[in-house]
Amino acid sequence: MDANEILDYCLAKKGVTESFPFDNETLVMKVGNKMFLLMSLEKQPLQISVKTDPEWSSELREQYPQITGAYHMNKTHWNSVSLDGLKRDLICKMIDHSYELIFKSLTKKIKIELLK
Repeated sequence: MDANEILDYCLAKKGVTESFPFDNETLVMKVGNKMFLLMSLEKQPLQISVKTDPEWSSELREQYPQITGAYHMNKTHWNSVSLDGLKRDLICKMIDHSYELIFKSLTKKIKIELLK
C-alpha cells in the first residue's frame, strides 16, 4: 500500500480526521481527537505507527521483522510498521484494529456524535 491508499482507507472510516500536529512530514490520523495512526511521509520504505493490544504486538514483532516498538510512543501499545513486503490484508487489519481500540476508548457521547 502507498501513502494515498492508506490515507483513503483511513478517511473512509467514521469520524476520521487528518492533521500534521508535530511537523510537515508526519501525518496523524485521529478519531474523536485521539490518534490511531501516524504515517511518516518522508521515510522510504513507507512507515506507519498503529496502536495494538500488547499480546498481539508481541506476536506481530516475533513474526515480522518489519514490525517493531514505535519510536517516541509507548512500545507496549504502539508498533512501527515498515510496509515493505507486508500484505495489504495485514496492513488493513492493523489499521482497523488501531481504529477500533481508539474508538472503543471514546466516551459514549463522542461515539454517538461520530456515528451520526
